[in-house]
Amino acid sequence: MILVSSCLAGQGCKYNGSSALVKEIEALVENKEAMMMCPELLGGFHTPREPAEIIKGTGIDVIKGNARVIERSGKDVTDIYIDGAYKALSIAKEIKATVIVLKENSPSCGSEYIYNGAFSNVKIAGEGVTTALLRKHGFIVMSESQFAAEMHGDQS
Repeated sequence: MILVSSCLAGQGCKYNGSSALVKEIEALVENKEAMMMCPELLGGFHTPREPAEIIKGTGIDVIKGNARVIERSGKDVTDIYIDGAYKALSIAKEIKATVIVLKENSPSCGSEYIYNGAFSNVKIAGEGVTTALLRKHGFIVMSESQFAAEMHGDQS
């Protein structure tokens, strides 16, 4: 079973209430080949919500207690991100996820890139909190673009 970010399947659960629909992922969910989840909603957030970024590190640093997730207004929401990541891990284990496709650039779900923590729209190499925890537990996590490349047989 494939586990996917709910926003990639068309659910309006991104911080601003929008989705990041990928038709192929939506079709996998409709065909019951994939299951949706949103770590941020699992952690207790609602939609819409204030944007947040990882400060002074990446997702693995948050898991280790060496970095924080902060909303633009300065509110520390690290515990919500960690809680959502552990709930996503529980789901991944329960359904025996073979691959997990998460939304790139997110402080939860980014697999290659996240924002730099300065709310300046600058991305850095790194992974989000949920991705870091899932990978730590041996799951294969990829972005929507990596998944599309695999689906189309691209070597990039």
